[in-house]
Amino acid sequence: MGAVPPRIAVVGAGPAGAFAAASVWRMRPDAQVDFFERLPTAWGLLRAGVAPDHQEIKRLDDTFDRETLRRGCRFFGNVEVGVDVSHADLMRHYTAVIYATGAQTDKSIGIPGEDLPGSWAATEFVAWYNGHPDYRGLEFDLSGRRAVVIGNGNVAADVTRILMRSPEELERTDVADHALEALRESRIEEVVVLGRRGPAQAAFTSAELRELGYIDGVDVQVDSAEAELDKVSHEWLAEEGTFTARRNVALVREYASGTGAGTGADAVSGAAQRRIVLRFLRSPAAIRGTGRVEAVDIRRNELVRTDDGALRARPAGDEVETIECGLVLRSVGYQAVPLPDVPFDERSYVLPNDRGRVLLPDGEPLAGVYAVGWIKRGPTGILGTNKRDAAETVRCLVDDLAAGRLPEPASVDGDGGIEAVLADRKPDLVTAEGWHAIDVLERERGSRDGRPRAKLTSREELLDAARAATVAG
Repeated sequence: MGAVPPRIAVVGAGPAGAFAAASVWRMRPDAQVDFFERLPTAWGLLRAGVAPDHQEIKRLDDTFDRETLRRGCRFFGNVEVGVDVSHADLMRHYTAVIYATGAQTDKSIGIPGEDLPGSWAATEFVAWYNGHPDYRGLEFDLSGRRAVVIGNGNVAADVTRILMRSPEELERTDVADHALEALRESRIEEVVVLGRRGPAQAAFTSAELRELGYIDGVDVQVDSAEAELDKVSHEWLAEEGTFTARRNVALVREYASGTGAGTGADAVSGAAQRRIVLRFLRSPAAIRGTGRVEAVDIRRNELVRTDDGALRARPAGDEVETIECGLVLRSVGYQAVPLPDVPFDERSYVLPNDRGRVLLPDGEPLAGVYAVGWIKRGPTGILGTNKRDAAETVRCLVDDLAAGRLPEPASVDGDGGIEAVLADRKPDLVTAEGWHAIDVLERERGSRDGRPRAKLTSREELLDAARAATVAG
């Protein structure tokens, strides 16, 4: 590559992209790194996915900012790759492109009534209460007494907590104002959380499962029979079970016996006004209602070992139990969508790759194209998993640079670069300066009420704040 510093485009300014940018600079301090982000705001799911009552995690935004934007990484916000600029545009202007676009859509359950009004993907609810501008206009009916959450991973735990926390707790967070107003009027008293497998296979982290028991005025209930492990789970836990799985089983048993968090003085005295009910080995068979959600039919499952040794949940009999409810939140997994002009694995819903190097259909690396995060490995792991994942990808990129495997970009600095392209196509581009103006304004608005921030939740508000900074500058 000679003496020309490499130029790296990172598509997606969420945690995976931020870790990737920081890794590039640790390994190649001479590199120019640019973010391309569809939203006017930075940090992706850290802002729009992490629950408002997890502010200790959200404080990572200061770290991301310090390690990327404050070091000179350029931010091109409100720019959608594949719409405003193409993959070919990026390859013409950059030495390499790292895709960090995540898994944007929810998996379907595939049952009757899934699309009834009142049945929502859990991620839509998450985006709504976190102030994502594309979801501000959604309206969730919280007037019923019971909600059902399908799935038992961390997102399921997050939406359950938000439904159960008091407005007094939520108003100290950065929950979106429109969501806080709606949650103040909520009449939901009970959330039933359905898991298709047993307590040992629950996808909660132990911290998330334990936290359900520390919500003021809320009792966590588990039927003692559902807390007991079947023979298959006993064997699986002994042979393959992780520390987290064993801890989760212990926590579920504590909830069932009335000795765990959430089953203390309020529960014993009957003072708890609201309940979280954890159900295991139960799958939805249908969502029913006339015009909107009124109930969920569920069936009992049993666990079996398949020929390849994997655990599967299958129906155990034809008996159907009906749970009346007014709201269903489906949290059964996510999948990525194809990117224009980039190879895509339609079976695994990822960019086909080898340690982050994107592969052509013949298995050869596509020179200069890389992947990090969920678009690389699928929707697995926690936020910190992206740091190790990004380091692996960037190590491959740096090795390819050193070996001369990456072609020089066709454009040179003298032709105006990508900024000239964006100036022509995207007059409402948001730069790092614009994003920082949004950030400062939100923090100032929040500080008046003792909150971390009060989010701007429409594109118009966000773009106006960013534009004001540009005009002032």
